[in-house]
Formats: sequence, C-alpha cells, structure tokens
Amino acid sequence: MMKNNKIYIAGHRGMVGAAVWRALEAEGYTNLIGRTSAELDLRDQKAVTDFFEIEKPDVVIDAAARVGGILANNNYPYQFLMENMQIQNNLIDLSLKHDAKKFIFLGSSCIYPKQAPQPLKEDYLLTSSLEPTNEWYAIAKISGVKACEAIRKQFKKDFVSLMPTNLYGSHDNFDLQTSHVMPAMIRKFHDAKLAGDTPVTLWGSGTPMREFLHVDDMAKAVCFAMDNELPDNLYNVGTGEDLTIKNLALLIQEIVGHKGDIVWDSEKPDGTPRKLMDVDKLKSLGWQPSIDLKDGIMKTYHWFLENQDKYKQVKL
Repeated sequence: MMKNNKIYIAGHRGMVGAAVWRALEAEGYTNLIGRTSAELDLRDQKAVTDFFEIEKPDVVIDAAARVGGILANNNYPYQFLMENMQIQNNLIDLSLKHDAKKFIFLGSSCIYPKQAPQPLKEDYLLTSSLEPTNEWYAIAKISGVKACEAIRKQFKKDFVSLMPTNLYGSHDNFDLQTSHVMPAMIRKFHDAKLAGDTPVTLWGSGTPMREFLHVDDMAKAVCFAMDNELPDNLYNVGTGEDLTIKNLALLIQEIVGHKGDIVWDSEKPDGTPRKLMDVDKLKSLGWQPSIDLKDGIMKTYHWFLENQDKYKQVKL
C-alpha cells in the first residue's frame, strides 16, 4: 500500500474504527476518510452507492456494525441480523464494483459454534450450532465472511476477514443496557464505589471463560493486514489466553477500588461456556499482541473517568 492511498474506515467514530484511524495515522497513512452515521447511513444502498462514486476509495475497512451484549441481542434480534447485513453487504458489494484494492472485514468470535473445541480455529466455522443469545449478530457476520471469501474465490480480490475476540479499550460503550461484559463491569463497580461500596450484581455464575484483546492491538492487526497480502481469507485475532468472568470481575473491582460484595445472579444466562481463540495462523505471519490485560483495563478505566460525564450514575 502507498501511504497516500485513499482509505475509507467505515465506523471511524466507534471504538474499533477510531483505534484503526489512530494506528494508520501513526504508520504514516495520509489520506484517511470517514463519515458519521448522520452523514452516511450505511444501511441505505443508494447513499452508499453515491458515496463510492464520489470518493472511490482504494481501501475499505469495515469497522461499522450494530453491536451489543446479551441483553441487546435478545431484545432486538431482527435489527442485529438485518442492519448488520445491510451495512456489510453495501460496503462489500460497492467495494467490488468500484475495484477497491483491499477490503478488510471485521467480525467477531461469536461466528464459531457454541460447543466448538477450544481453542477456536478458523476451520470450525459452520461445523455446528451457534450460541442462541447472539446468533442473530453471528449469522450476519458469517454472511459477511462468506461474501468476502466468495469474492476472493471468484474475482481473486484481496478481501480478508479478521475475527477479533472480545475487544475493550477507549471509546467503548459503557451504557448498561447495550454494553459488553467488561465495560458493563467497569461502570457497575465505579457507580457502586461512588454509592458507598454497595454490592454489585453480575449476570450468571461467573464460571464462563473469556478472552480479551485491547482495541489498540486489534488496530495493529488491521495495519498488519493493510501492509501485507494475507494468503487466506479468514484470521482470528486475539491473545490466545483467557480467564473466568469471576476472575475478570475481581480484577476490575481491584482496579476500580470498589470494596463491596459481588452478587452473582444465576437466574441470568451465562452465554457460551468458553471462547478462546486459536491465533497461531496470524501470529505465524508476524503479528503479535502487546498490551497486558491489567494494563489495558487500567487504561480503559482512566478513559472512562475522563469521559464519564456522558453516562448518568445508576442508582444502586
């Protein structure tokens, strides 16, 4: 890639897109473009078509999606399925039609079957049934992966899919109705600390295992895919290490400084028992994560403290 190639980052204001923008700027890329959702509705095929005809990006990075945790997925299954397919289908199809040099599709580890062997290998895709609590989002992302694979097979284009594990970091979503597990915990422990170290109730049993990757490491993986023509269509991106949700809660509680009790609501769902990524495929090509989990959570909490005026304190 030339440093002046026009690179369109879809979802550049989100956690992942913003991190990718920062990372590409740091690498010396000078022609980055982005549009807010108010400026360009990626669900609108005509609007996306008009955008591509005007801008003609050389590279498209799809970091745009409707995302959320178990609660949001359960409450809005149609939107999670349809809106994500609309967004990615428009971007993938227009990138092909306008002969983009490279397309990088970002998905999620939830594309893999619920009971797949651990750690999750790329080959396990579509070998069994999905986790019911996020299957709508997963099915949308799987369709994006297969669309990129089909383009690669039929048109020999450099379309590649990167499947990150659970991401966290600055610009995360800390809204308790729609957030993922780590930002939700940070928010709950922080609010409980301010309320006098009141008890914090968390969903499930605390026994599921989860892997977490700092968003800046994910951005470096995108840069790696930018700078190299990867030989396959699908790559996992993660640390290759996980911990229980209970141990994650204890770590976040320590970092936040909350001194109260933790109550586990076993009536709420646990989700997938374990989701550890096999990241040997991408690591073998030269990419490595670099941010330690504790350091990453501390950075994330500091970012939250600087931006907490966006979130109202919950009454506990």
